[in-house]
Amino acid sequence: MVGDGGEDVEVGEVGEIWVRTPQNMLGYWKMPEETAKALTDDGWFKSGDAGYLDADGYLYIHDRVKDMIVSGGENVYPAEVENVLMKHEAIADVAVIGVPHEKWGETGKAVVVAAEGATADDATAASIIAFAKTQLAGFKCPTTVDWVTELPRNPTGKILKKDLREPYWVGRERRVG
Repeated sequence: MVGDGGEDVEVGEVGEIWVRTPQNMLGYWKMPEETAKALTDDGWFKSGDAGYLDADGYLYIHDRVKDMIVSGGENVYPAEVENVLMKHEAIADVAVIGVPHEKWGETGKAVVVAAEGATADDATAASIIAFAKTQLAGFKCPTTVDWVTELPRNPTGKILKKDLREPYWVGRERRVG
């Protein structure tokens, strides 16, 4: 596991998973810019996955690096927040995305499909945020909730977070806070 600066991270700490084996690819076909982003000069492949090693050396995949939210300088992995939020009785499905925030750069937004019988209103949204605060560090909690009838997914069922994020970043030069 590797930190933002390319340094090894401690056991239990989340970092990007880098791999170096004789089976690594040499590069992307006719895409030198993408190859340069994915491979280090000394042959490490940057997987784009965030994970951590436990004390026994087992690897746990945590999230995708590109989905990470940086809020006030802290890394927030949406999968961790989503796993907590799915325990709330008013939520049938949820995606957490980073949206622009003037003070923190980015902040988490929960995009929620209401559970059957749940009311998709401000009071329920407030209860979802309050629930998150009992389960997570404050900086990891979503600050807003949007209600949708369905989350956009690709043909394999993966949530299309880029589609969810897009409206919030329109007109901004950078897609990070």
